[in-house]
Amino acid sequence: MTDLKSMTEAEVTDTLRAMGEPAFRGKQVFSWLHRGAASYDDMTNLPKALREKLAAEHPFTVPAVERKQVSAQDGTIKYLWRLGDGNCVESVLMRYHHGNTVCISSQVGCRMGCAFCASTIAGKVRDLTAAEMLDQVLFTQTDSGAEVSNIVLMGIGEPLDNFEGVLRFLELVNHPDSMNIGMRHISLSTCGLVPGIRRLSELGLQLTLSVSLHAPDSETRSKIMPVNRAYDVEELFAACHDYFKKTGRRISFEYAMIDGVNDHDWQADLIVKKLRGMPGHVNLIPLNEVAESPFKPSRRIAAFQKRLESQGVTATVRRSLGGDIDASCGQLRRKAMLEDEKGECSQ
Repeated sequence: MTDLKSMTEAEVTDTLRAMGEPAFRGKQVFSWLHRGAASYDDMTNLPKALREKLAAEHPFTVPAVERKQVSAQDGTIKYLWRLGDGNCVESVLMRYHHGNTVCISSQVGCRMGCAFCASTIAGKVRDLTAAEMLDQVLFTQTDSGAEVSNIVLMGIGEPLDNFEGVLRFLELVNHPDSMNIGMRHISLSTCGLVPGIRRLSELGLQLTLSVSLHAPDSETRSKIMPVNRAYDVEELFAACHDYFKKTGRRISFEYAMIDGVNDHDWQADLIVKKLRGMPGHVNLIPLNEVAESPFKPSRRIAAFQKRLESQGVTATVRRSLGGDIDASCGQLRRKAMLEDEKGECSQ
């Protein structure tokens, strides 16, 4: 079965032509799929016979809300979506003064093994299709009634470990007949897959690249982020410098503050040294405690920020949203897996 929603408009049109339909039908079907149609029955300007034929030859599913949590503090909404095969992924809608941002997942589970992250506990199950990523944006918008203006690929999974699927998603969500969300309104986060960063730099996309740094020295980083054993921090910084030279886009470095691990003054000084010659932004993140992890939130965030800023590096502390719900990445899926005696959401 062909996944029409993961196709470009031209590919959908070619598929419809092969079924003996005129070209304009392809544009109609593409538009319906990207407006959040739940079934072919919703496509009311298509002949009934064509709708039935499409349903038989090119069925599609939409995600179901498995769990939903709404923050009473700031209106943040956390979704656990059940996909067509029974697996579950998370999305988070965050409300800012500049618009609404949805953080989406790119994989079911994650194989990167970061020691402080709940998403990686059960490992990677599979990649998401472009359609499944798009659906998180579409149906978050539909369910919440809040128009989405910004997208962050920072949920469950490593986007650059699903490179082709993510690239197709970006192409689709950017399309004028889809959600028409510009690249400068999209952020992609990676734990440091250097080959993926270099491939991305060659494409020259004007999205915002976020690198999960979490330690500027290889000894510390290798202990908390296994990816550093394959692509160490020196390779990572070299790739980041090249990325900036080729794209002109400033990189955001994500830095989860872990007590006694990565919050020392010398590590702040090393960040300053590694960023020299490249305009970078360091986003300090108060650590979310995970029951299976021994790491605790740092008590030195303000001092660390001050040390970076005193040496000319822009540093901010991530505003905590959804503090009264399981808003951090992987927490809701993990809870569902623990509570669900049938093992659903964990295939």
